[in-house]
Parts: sequence; structure tokens; C-alpha cells
Amino acid sequence: MRKRTPSLPPGQPDPALLRKLFYLQQGCLAAVTVCAIVAFAAWLSPSVAVYVPAVATQMSVPMALTALLCTFSLVLSEPGSHLALPRLGRAIAMLAGIVAFAVLLENALHLFPALEDLLGFERADPKNRALALQAPAAFGILSIVMVLVTGRSILARRVADVGVSLLCLITLILVTDNLFGAMGLFGLASGDLIAPVVLFCLTLLTMVVALRQIEHGVFSIFLGCGIGSRIARGFAPVLVLLPFLGEVIRTRLELRDMIPPQYGNATFTSVIAAISIVLLLFLVWRINSMEQEIHDLTLRDDLTGLYNMRGFYLLAEQTLRLAQRAQLPFSVLFIDLDGLKQINDQMGHNTGSAYLAETGELVASTFREGDVKGRFGGDEFVVAGQFSQVGIEIAAQRLLNAAAERNLNTPRKFPLSLSIGYVTADYYTQEALKDLVTRADQAMYKEKRKKKLQRA
Repeated sequence: MRKRTPSLPPGQPDPALLRKLFYLQQGCLAAVTVCAIVAFAAWLSPSVAVYVPAVATQMSVPMALTALLCTFSLVLSEPGSHLALPRLGRAIAMLAGIVAFAVLLENALHLFPALEDLLGFERADPKNRALALQAPAAFGILSIVMVLVTGRSILARRVADVGVSLLCLITLILVTDNLFGAMGLFGLASGDLIAPVVLFCLTLLTMVVALRQIEHGVFSIFLGCGIGSRIARGFAPVLVLLPFLGEVIRTRLELRDMIPPQYGNATFTSVIAAISIVLLLFLVWRINSMEQEIHDLTLRDDLTGLYNMRGFYLLAEQTLRLAQRAQLPFSVLFIDLDGLKQINDQMGHNTGSAYLAETGELVASTFREGDVKGRFGGDEFVVAGQFSQVGIEIAAQRLLNAAAERNLNTPRKFPLSLSIGYVTADYYTQEALKDLVTRADQAMYKEKRKKKLQRA
């Protein structure tokens, strides 16, 4: 027996996912705050640096201040929070941008060398001065995007979508460049890298801004409950990581002379193409399975897992036509659960639903897999299949015996009682399915009246 729980509309955000994303944002902001505070503490008191990893002290004071201001801005602009002060949040984001662009200007022109030494500005190789400009430029763009994300108009949200996309691209480039450098690829050395703690904070803040925008902009498809949203969430990480993973593996093998350079590009292009085909096949399989789930939801009864009236007539019509073509008899069996109103009145609707579910389970287990079994709502069940007159009589008796056995094994105030009526049509009669169902229903009511007379 299959029970189904109500699902949200496809375009509606998943509340459970929103809660997880909220906690993820809070964790990212907490981590950035800790990194900035450690950087300030190490600057104010060099003895503090002894107790923390060296990598945690590599953030300059201006960069730590910028990260902290961005964190405060995001906390104050959190939608629905009791601390929400959107205007103050935008003002702090603008202040963070001013600090970031001031650092960018100072790194480019070196107007105040003494101040740079005091505040611990990042030092880059003179041959690679652009390195010192990357982090403050990225934080400056981050602050601009943070202001855009707080906009409420449709135009502001569209501009914010573009800004968030650009910010994510810049952050991805910086992270990839530093990862490749840390792995010694493409001739990059440690002197060509941004301080890891600075890059870490930038990545976490970018993630928070992207998650804020994803709830309102074009990327909200990732939060929905529909097929498209579930596929997007599953495949986006794979599609993002696959090119980078392939490039790293190819470069590693070439550096170790495990594959000739002239074959490297062709080999890995072919491998990526093969992986893409596998992903496509999996995607098609997943879509088909989800379509089947949707098909079942529209044709099945939630309580019993049997077909509803629409599903029954759709499949039983096909079964009837097949029986007529094969020149086989076709039978319809109509079942009514006796005393459901009395059960609901005296024991509650939950108990009545349990009786209905149990009846559905008996119907599903008694008849063949190829028979069409449905519930017409209320206390009525119907079965259709290729039965002869004798076959349908045996099947009906088998169902009554199964109900009697349940009553014997499970004593209760109201026994599980079924009234059954059935009809059989030869292939040459060409009788419509609805007419057969009506006749079976009438036969069931005759049986029910007979039982009432016998009790009287």
C-alpha cells in the first residue's frame, strides 16, 4: 500500500531548505567575524599570534575591517530578522566599499608607506603588483552587490542578479587561481597567491550574498519543490566542478609525463564528453522517473494507493479493449465497506480511514497485479480485469475470506464487513465500461439489502 503526503506547488520554496540555508548563512557570517577579530587581536597584541595558526594572522587590518563591516551589513539587512535595519545595513555596506577602494588605491599608488607598514597591508612581488589589487577590488565589488541585493523593485532585483553572477564569477576565478597555485600548477608559486584567510572570508561573504539573492531573483529556481529545481540543485555542483577537476587531472598527468602532451587535450576532451553523456542519460532517467511520480499522483488515491476514479477508468478502458480483441471475458467487481458512517460517528474519522486503508490493502493483495483496482471515494472500491464468471466468483469469495481472517485475528468493536457485487461480459457484447460498473454497483446494493434483511 502506498501512502502519499501532500507536496508543495513546484514554484513554492521548500521551507526545510530555506531553514538550512539560513543556518548556513549564519555559520558563514560567524566564521568571517572570528577571522576578522583574530586579525585585529594579532595586530593589537602580537603575543596573540603565538596562540593561533599563522595563516589566521595574514589578513591586514583594512581587509579585516572591510570583512567585518560586510558582516554587520548582512546581519542588519537579514529579511524578517528582529535586528533588520535595511537602511543602516546599506550605509555600512557603502562604508565597507569605501574602505575597500581606499585599500585598492593605496596598493596601486603607495601614497602612505608608513601607514601600510602600520596596518599590515598585503605585500606583493613588484613584478606581480596586480595581486595586491585583487582582494580589495573583489571586496569593493562585494559591497556594491550587497547594496543592490537590498533593492525591492523588479529592476533592482534584475540588476542584483547580474551583480551577484559577476561577483560569483570573480570569486570563482580567484579561488581557482589560488587552488591551482597551491597545487603548483601552471607555473604559479606561493608568492602569486592571495592570503588564504582573506580569500576564505571573501568566499563566505559571497556565498551569503548569493544565498540572499537566490530567494528573490532569477536563481530562485534552486529553492523550488518542482522537477526543475530538484534537477538544478543536483546537477549545478557537478557541472561547476567537472571542468576544473578535469583540468587538474590533465595537468598533473602531463607534469608527471604520464601522458604525452599531444594526446592530453584529445584524451581529456573525450573523457569530459563521455561524462557529459552519462550525466545526460542520468538526467533523462531522473526526469522520466519524476514524470511517473507526477502521473501516479494524478491517478492514485492518497489513502489507499489504489487508482482513483480517473485512473481506474483510464486503465480499465484499455484492459477492456484488450479483452475484447483477445476474445476473453471481462468482469467488474464492486465493493462497499459496510458501516463506515457508524464507525466514523462512534470511533472517529481516523479509525474510519484506517478501515478504508485496510480494505484497500486487502483489495491490492487479493487480486492480480494486472487487474485494475481503484477506490471511487467514500467507502466504494472497484476492480476490473479479465475474469470469467467462475473466476470473478472465486476472487470475490477469496476477498471475503481474507476479511473474515482479519476479523478473526484482530478482534474489534466493528468487524471488517464488505458487500460485493460483480458482473461478467463476454467479448462479443461490446458493453461500455461505465455500464458494467453501474451493473456491478447495482448487484452490490442487492447484496447489501439482502444482508440487512438477514440481520433483521
